[in-house]
Amino acid sequence: MPYAEGRTFNDADSHVMETSDWLATYADPEIRKILPQPDFARTGRMAEAIGRKHDWSSIDLEQNIMQLKGWEAYGASDPHERSRALDVLGFNCQLVFPSIAPGQFWGLFSQTHRDPQLLYGGSRALNRAITDFCSVDKRLLPVGFIPLDVPELAEREIEQAIKLGCRSVWIPATAAGDKSPSHPALDGVWARLQEANMPFMLHVGAGQFPVDAAYHNNGLKATDFLGGGENVRAKEFMLMHVPSELFLSALVLDGTLERFPRLRGGCIEQAAMWVVPWLKRLDAAQEAFVRTEPSLALPLRASEYARRQLRFTPFPTEPLSWMFEQAGADLFLFSSDYPHIEGGRNPLKRFESTMQGVSEEVKERFYAANFAELMG
Repeated sequence: MPYAEGRTFNDADSHVMETSDWLATYADPEIRKILPQPDFARTGRMAEAIGRKHDWSSIDLEQNIMQLKGWEAYGASDPHERSRALDVLGFNCQLVFPSIAPGQFWGLFSQTHRDPQLLYGGSRALNRAITDFCSVDKRLLPVGFIPLDVPELAEREIEQAIKLGCRSVWIPATAAGDKSPSHPALDGVWARLQEANMPFMLHVGAGQFPVDAAYHNNGLKATDFLGGGENVRAKEFMLMHVPSELFLSALVLDGTLERFPRLRGGCIEQAAMWVVPWLKRLDAAQEAFVRTEPSLALPLRASEYARRQLRFTPFPTEPLSWMFEQAGADLFLFSSDYPHIEGGRNPLKRFESTMQGVSEEVKERFYAANFAELMG
């Protein structure tokens, strides 16, 4: 019996667990020479399982598919195992993101001193690797990685990602070098994604959490989900969505979503309860500042662009029934985060516990239909 059954489940968030040479194998020779090794330090005790071989014949996968996490999970690093894992999970399809590979070329330097050769050479290698991993099963939908720092190079790599077979691209939720993501210099990026019917994704992990380190100097002891102390903790949870909120606010308020009405985007693994007041704040900002910022005089209310073109994945602990009531049923997507520990060992049970009184029609939107619309 699969873990999930009885309806269609489209999973908006899963990951490959990269091995030490995963990215380098797909890099061009000149990039391989300058590509740093992956940093497993922040994965805590989970890194102990890297390269460990399991005798899967002795494990009841149907009973344990959601219990083993990280590099110990079935299908974590082996694409053929992942295909079988989808059968056992019972998911119709899942987006597949990288885990730690972007850190080998993204975020190594300050935003104004990133090496474009490494930045886009690393992106190209990652996009080759993720599409190859997913090529064994059409239900695995590869998500590439494209920074916006250099618009013309970003456009080039998006074109290559499309040719490789990426179904979406992860764009870091930061400024594009010295420009807003809504700057006209980026219009070519958004136009190409719209033309290709390819949504962009924002995901936790491609930017610094906006929490001053001093706030963790509180005289108390704490670890994170991974057993260390540098991943997500309670105060990061409170603010982890802020970079994406700012990024998406720029696209809405500066008219990018008006100029590209078929452009779609997902905000993944950054909670979603914040979306409810954000929709109100968008409209309030538009109304308050339209006199001094004439570009805010858009044909639609700001929140209508968000509703039309953006989607969000809640965490299983968030109050879905309240969120549906306040913001509607069209904005939110199911995700498992497989095989990351942050997704939990029974996300379906936890999601269902927050949907008391929710109709089957709304559940169908959450588990399947909203994802299908986002992916076109």
